[in-house]
Amino acid sequence: MSEPVFSESATNAFRRQAEACRKLGSPFTAALCEIFADEGLPAGPVLDRVTGWEGRMHGGADSVPLRLAGALHYLALSGLDSKLADIYPPNGAKMPTSETIFGAIERNGAFIDRYLDSPPQTNETGRSAILLPCFLHLRDRFDKPLVLSELGSSAGLNQNWHRYRYEYGRWSWGDLDSPVTLACEWRGDEPPPVHLRATVSDCAGCDISPVPIDTEDERLRLTSYVWADQPTRLARLSGALSVAAAHPPSVEAAGAADWLARRLEDARPGELHVVFHTIMWQYMPVEEQQRAQSLIEDTGRRATADAPFAWVRFEADRASDGAALTATIWPGGQPDGEQVTLGRGDFHGRWIDWRPGA
Repeated sequence: MSEPVFSESATNAFRRQAEACRKLGSPFTAALCEIFADEGLPAGPVLDRVTGWEGRMHGGADSVPLRLAGALHYLALSGLDSKLADIYPPNGAKMPTSETIFGAIERNGAFIDRYLDSPPQTNETGRSAILLPCFLHLRDRFDKPLVLSELGSSAGLNQNWHRYRYEYGRWSWGDLDSPVTLACEWRGDEPPPVHLRATVSDCAGCDISPVPIDTEDERLRLTSYVWADQPTRLARLSGALSVAAAHPPSVEAAGAADWLARRLEDARPGELHVVFHTIMWQYMPVEEQQRAQSLIEDTGRRATADAPFAWVRFEADRASDGAALTATIWPGGQPDGEQVTLGRGDFHGRWIDWRPGA
């Protein structure tokens, strides 16, 4: 077993991730991160990689703790490490121990080192439950077909939001036969008109590194970043992947600003164009944020009553209860647009506090 040899920043990154996982209902992943925070890592390539990490390791930046958690989950899911699979949910009934986890790291050091190259991508399908009220709200206001442009699409699974079933307690929406049912606690004001149906005339997205889902191994990698003790999230990802097989999302490998420069070039008369993104803005460099925002705002200034435009964001802020849901709407003739607060939501879509205009 190793001695705690992490730097203070590494220890803090794992400690903070443990706290976040516990708050988000994943005691197993929280315990995993606490082992690393308390005891470090066994000697070898993984320890060398983490202790020599250049950049910020915490969840708002490079998310090194979740990269490592994803690597271990992949080893368990794939059966590449049967000893690890035995203690991982749903097989194991106890919390992870340092002896078992360190043994897996020692056996699979080179593999885990390569796995750390890629940032975690869950393509959290639960966030569609946050997006649906926004799109219905805009559909009700403008009564036009939707053109949707997603930034940071990952695998593009949220582009199929209109093919999922939603249960909010007070109301429901969508196809009862959908392989994806999203249960989300509804808080706050009355929902938008639930009788509305989505008319999506065009939907596409971009990602600096799109997540491929064509092969079983690619789908397994995406699954590995979902926390192992959250069966609901794992089940809805499985359903979303089956929907994507029938309705493949459109995701281009491109930075947000370069992609928007092409995507926003032409007006969309008779349609409402909505640029949207969920928990990705913080990962973009500041210059990229500025370029993307400038392109969005320039497009908003060109909006007309026949071709309105909106920018919907579900992004982390400094508040402790979930993330902020906001929008800027350009109905035409308003160069600065309308800045609208829509409410707040859970990062994984477990609840939404809907308060448009609050």
